[in-house]
Amino acid sequence: MAKEAKPAKSAPAAKAASTAKTTAAAPKKSTATKTTAAKAAAPKAAKAAAPKTERKANPALMKPMTPSKELGAVVGTKPLPRTEVVSKVWEYIKSHKLQNPKNGREILADDKLKKVFGTDKVTMFEMNKHLNAHLS
Repeated sequence: MAKEAKPAKSAPAAKAASTAKTTAAAPKKSTATKTTAAKAAAPKAAKAAAPKTERKANPALMKPMTPSKELGAVVGTKPLPRTEVVSKVWEYIKSHKLQNPKNGREILADDKLKKVFGTDKVTMFEMNKHLNAHLS
């Protein structure tokens, strides 16, 4: 009796057959992930159950401070909290288009702000340091 020749498998059919063999081992991995996920979820649930305390503003930031003459030319001369001073300086910067168009974090000082900052360019992160020097 002669052996019959089997038809050759096409490339996609061969790939599907090899994929079917590898997917059979997948359920073993998923059980390990479930226990790991359950362990990770447990601490989150405990944190969510903790009572939340309401956050209060720092009273030092709300204390009215008197701006110097140089800073007063930008924000006004009456005493203001630090938060208001920073807000008014940002209003001034945006209304006079003093942000660097290529780097928005950089402030290009005009004549009034040069007196406050002491330089032509300041980053937004350095700005508070310079403002604090002009508040008393």
